Amino acid sequence: MWFLTELAERRIAEAREQGAFDNLPGAGQPLPEDQINPLVPEHQRMAWRVLKHSGFLPPELEMHKEAVELAMRLATSDTEIPVEQLARLEQLNLWLAHTGHPSLKVPETYLAQIHSRLVQRDDPQS
Repeated sequence: MWFLTELAERRIAEAREQGAFDNLPGAGQPLPEDQINPLVPEHQRMAWRVLKHSGFLPPELEMHKEAVELAMRLATSDTEIPVEQLARLEQLNLWLAHTGHPSLKVPETYLAQIHSRLVQRDDPQS
C-alpha cells in the first residue's frame, strides 16, 4: 500500500511543479459554506453533507428532509393549513419512527405557531 501512497504523492508534486494547480477557480477564496438545515441533528450533518454533494439522499433522509421542509412551511405560512399537509407530516414521522430512524424534532417555537394556527382554524368565531 505504501507504494500507491508514494506514487500519488509524486504525481501531485509533479503536477504542482508544472503549474497544474495554478489559477484554479476560487483559488485564494474561502470555501463556500454548506447550507445544512438547522433542524438536521448534529450527528447526521456530516453524512447529510456528503450525500448532498454526491447528489444522492437515502430514502430516510429524503423523508426527513421533506418532513423538515413541510414543518417549516406549516410554521411560517400565513394561509390556512391544509389538513393533507398535516397528515403527510404525521405519516412521515410515523414511517421514520417505524423504521428506527429518529422522527422529526420540531422546536417548541414552531410547535406553538402550528398549534395557534390550528386553533384559529378550528375556532368558528375567527
